[in-house]
Amino acid sequence: MKIICIGRNYADHTAELQHARPDEPVVFIKPDTAIAQSNLPFFIPEFSNDVHHEVEVLVKINRIGKHIQSKFAHKYYNEIGLGIDFTARDVQQKLKSNGLPWEKAKAFDSSAVVGKWFEKSTLGDLSTIPFALYKNGTIVQEANTSLMLWSIDEIIAYVSQYFTLKIGDILFTGTPAGVGAVEKNDKLEGFIHERKAFSVTVK
Repeated sequence: MKIICIGRNYADHTAELQHARPDEPVVFIKPDTAIAQSNLPFFIPEFSNDVHHEVEVLVKINRIGKHIQSKFAHKYYNEIGLGIDFTARDVQQKLKSNGLPWEKAKAFDSSAVVGKWFEKSTLGDLSTIPFALYKNGTIVQEANTSLMLWSIDEIIAYVSQYFTLKIGDILFTGTPAGVGAVEKNDKLEGFIHERKAFSVTVK
């Protein structure tokens, strides 16, 4: 399986990082080794002094597809989740300044928290899903899927032009504003609607 991630899919996050609004989705890949074990804390990697949390709505692909039309994309997933794309921001900035890819900053081991999965039929209108990330009991990121520049179905249609989607693939659909650094002993909790999707301690 693979993890397909969308960058800059919320205008407020794009603005907070002082990026131009993209004309098409920004896509990058994480390997399956990026998935954090659910029963373990997140350990800040030794190669970074500035790891940021980025909470994201996740989609699990349930059938093989290529060149999927947006109007049929809803047939390719039944479960929605919430997770974190941990980003070594200092490493990313150095790579970007040299025109290099982001993998070392985005795809390192355990950089992808994948929380509980929920049947999409239980989440109401998928275009207005509320979600939030709490750090030590305080909301740090809060948004709604209505704020996406590209919807879930549009993302599936777009990425399937380039990559064959396979059963078990996970889409990270982008993060809203409020990203920030994590420190040792931080507790991160993610909620979709009012349902807890994950709880992670930073070490």
